Amino acid sequence: MRLKVKDQIGNQLLIQEYPKRIISIVPSITELLIDLGLTDYIVGRTKFCIHPQSIVKSVAKIGGTKTPDLEKITKLNPDLIICNKEENRKEDVEYLQQKFHVYVSDINNVDDGLEMIKQIGALTGKDNEAETIIKQIKFPDYAAEGYKKISCLYLIWTNPIMAAGANTYIDDLLRRTGLLNLAPSGSRYPIISEDLLKMLNPKELYLSSEPYPFKEKHVNYFKTMLPNTKVSLIDGELFSWYGSKMIAASEYITGLKKSYE
Repeated sequence: MRLKVKDQIGNQLLIQEYPKRIISIVPSITELLIDLGLTDYIVGRTKFCIHPQSIVKSVAKIGGTKTPDLEKITKLNPDLIICNKEENRKEDVEYLQQKFHVYVSDINNVDDGLEMIKQIGALTGKDNEAETIIKQIKFPDYAAEGYKKISCLYLIWTNPIMAAGANTYIDDLLRRTGLLNLAPSGSRYPIISEDLLKMLNPKELYLSSEPYPFKEKHVNYFKTMLPNTKVSLIDGELFSWYGSKMIAASEYITGLKKSYE
């Protein structure tokens, strides 16, 4: 066989045969590979690749998303490495590209996520399995259906306070949920001062479970700061993990929509 696949940053991969030794440096894509039926071919994953735990616990760890052990990766001799433009460092990706086939994803919205699933399916000989997953992902698009938008902010960090901004996968999910993201422009993840947060005064404030693990104490803190805002803890995986996780996410945002109607 001879397969050409262009990844999401424009690099052309020429595959002579389907990979049998795959390393994923992206937690959500590790889960996708397993759901595609590729468990036996995954030889390396990051310490943040935690789903499903019963399977990934037996796969060798190769460091973190930002701190991969390049020497260990090289020794594992993969025939495909899967990375992400945002989650992985450019210098690490470029180093690995000199030695191995490297697919780089770049997910800024739901459509990018669907395209990635299709491309990974093609690269690994799992086209049918990828199509089955894609058919189960049914995101509503309340924004396109003319619903009145509710203002919101989605926080991912504290001290400093940081929000998910425009042109992010999270922002697209917020839009599809019928929400108007008030995050300032100019940065994908802008820092927001307490004064600006009070001035923006969103109707909905979402505190994500990752990367910063917001807890109930943070809900109470922000409720005091924003007495007219509904403050909620949000499952960060369902709002930021693309791949097969998008099946559950599509159901999750439908329930979220009902919570503020």
